[in-house]
Amino acid sequence: MTDDPNLLGEFLRARRELVTPEQAGIPVHGVRRVPGLRREEVAMLAGISADYYLRLERGRDRHPSVQVLESLADVLRLDDDTREHLLGLAADKPRRRRRARREVVPTGTAKLLAMLPFPAFVEGRYLDVLAANPLATALSPRLTAGANRLRDVFLDPEEQEMFPDWEMAAAYLIAGFRQAAGTATDDPRFIELVGELTLASPLFHRLWARHDVRPRMSATVRFRHPQLGDLTLNREKYLVSGTDGIMLVVYHPDAGSEAADQLALLASASLRQVAR
Repeated sequence: MTDDPNLLGEFLRARRELVTPEQAGIPVHGVRRVPGLRREEVAMLAGISADYYLRLERGRDRHPSVQVLESLADVLRLDDDTREHLLGLAADKPRRRRRARREVVPTGTAKLLAMLPFPAFVEGRYLDVLAANPLATALSPRLTAGANRLRDVFLDPEEQEMFPDWEMAAAYLIAGFRQAAGTATDDPRFIELVGELTLASPLFHRLWARHDVRPRMSATVRFRHPQLGDLTLNREKYLVSGTDGIMLVVYHPDAGSEAADQLALLASASLRQVAR
């Protein structure tokens, strides 16, 4: 038995609780005492023994075959990204104790950030804001070096007001965080953030327990700015080469849109503020 966290077992338990018997095609008779599927139901549907599945959940076997994992992924109705995450949890690779690493924005990325005509910032592996241009800070005062997107979205009421679909935005954010962290659950930064937010935010606690995974990727984001009102921007995320998961995040409007005019007003106001 190993002292490492039982990541595979925690994932399997969390995901089976999200699949209803109806979704799995299992008849329901009487009152069920557990949410989602029972262990023996998952085992039956995956074509493995109930005892072996119990060993997986309890961490007694942490390296099942790819065939077993694929069968479990089908039963648990995992999408491609979450399926890949499951395979990674069971990968037989050596683990070593991680030390806290200082994330540094490359010089070229910092120069590009300063020149961009749109709100942009640099995001670390654990969603720390490593750098931001003035227009990003004008869009949200929380987009500034030293802030953390998880802390702000889950704990800051003013940041929450920025998102009309706050809970959905929070769910996507936490799924991206889990995907970025991967199996590095012994990283001091990871332990600090998850521990703090689990205690401070009931929503974080609930969403984290789902084990959702989603790549940090491009999307359309709706904001509710205190001065500009509602605006819709495109969000692009670019992996900075030569780094361990640092990303350049850029918000930009559709050409000729109302959002483009709103950003122009924001940029003008930001320049006047700097000139004072």
